[in-house]
Amino acid sequence: MTTWPVTKKIMPIHSGATQKLLAFASLIMLVAIFSLGSSNFFQFDNIVAIMLSTAVIGVLALGSTFVIITSGIDLAVGTVMTFSSVMAGVMITTWHLPMPFGIIGGIATGAICGCMSGLLVAKMKIPPFIATLAMMMVTKGLSLVISGTKPIYFNDTPAFSQISMGSVMSSIIPGLEIPNAILIFFGVAIIASILLSKTIIGRYNFALGSNEESTRLSGVNVDYWKIVIYSLTGVFSGIAGIMMASRLNSAQPALGSGYELEAIAAVVIGGTSLSGGKGSILGTVIGALIMSVLTNGLRILSVKQEWQTVIVGLVVVLAVYADMLRRRKN
Repeated sequence: MTTWPVTKKIMPIHSGATQKLLAFASLIMLVAIFSLGSSNFFQFDNIVAIMLSTAVIGVLALGSTFVIITSGIDLAVGTVMTFSSVMAGVMITTWHLPMPFGIIGGIATGAICGCMSGLLVAKMKIPPFIATLAMMMVTKGLSLVISGTKPIYFNDTPAFSQISMGSVMSSIIPGLEIPNAILIFFGVAIIASILLSKTIIGRYNFALGSNEESTRLSGVNVDYWKIVIYSLTGVFSGIAGIMMASRLNSAQPALGSGYELEAIAAVVIGGTSLSGGKGSILGTVIGALIMSVLTNGLRILSVKQEWQTVIVGLVVVLAVYADMLRRRKN
C-alpha cells in the first residue's frame, strides 16, 4: 500500500488573517515606541483623545471600505459629511424641526448624495474617480451656498453636543469619562462588519470587486448593487457629519476637504486592496487607529507639522506598495 506524505498547510503571508495580524502588530509597535518616547503618551486622557480623533475619520473609512472593495473609489465622503452636517443644522436651527428629525435628515442627505454618485457610476458609466470628484465639488459648493458661508451653531439645542461629547459610560460607571463618539464609532463598526460578512450586500460587494463581469453574467443586477453600495457609503458619511457637528457644536461649511484622503489611507493601511475583492472592517478599524496613533505620537514628540504630513504620506505609500506585492504573490 502506498503511503502519501502528509504536508502541513502553512498560512501564506498574503492571507487576509495574516495581513490583519501584521496591521495589529504594527499598531502595538507604534504604541510601544511612542510610550517609550514620552511618558505622556500612554495616559488615559491621551488614549481617549486618540480614540476621539479616530471616531469621525474611522466612520468615513468604514463607508469607504465598501466602495474600495468593489474596486471603486469615493472622493466625496469628506464633503458629503460636511453637507450632511449643514443640512442637519438647517433643519434644526432654521426650520426648527425636532432634533431627531434633523439627525435623520442629515443622514438621509448623505444617503442621497451617495445614491447620486452610484447613479453616475452605474447608469452613466462615468469612472468612479470622476463621478465622485464631481460630487465632491457639488456638495462643497452647496454647503457654502446653503449656509451662506457661515457656520451654523447649535447653541439653542444643547442636547445636540451630547451626541458626541456626552458620556453614557460615566452614568454607568461613575468617573469613566468616555465620549459617546467613541462608542458610536465602534457600534457603527460592528454594524458594518455584520453587513460585510453576514448579508447579501457583503457577498455582492466582494463579488463585484473580484470579477464584475462574471457577477453580471451570473444574473446579478450589478448596477443596482453598485447604487446600493455607494448609497451605504453616503449613510456612513451622514453619520460622520452628525458626529462632527455635535463635537464642534456647529456645522462648519468650509470643513471636509482632505478627510477623504485620510479615510482612504486608513482603509489601505488596514489591508483593503485598491484593486478590489479583498478587505475587512476590522482591518479598517486598525488602519484608522494606526493613523491616529501615528499623528498623536508625532505631535507629543514635538515633530513639526510638516514632517508629520511627510511621515504619514510615506506610511500610505508603504501600505499601497505592500498591497501591490500581495497581488503579485496571488
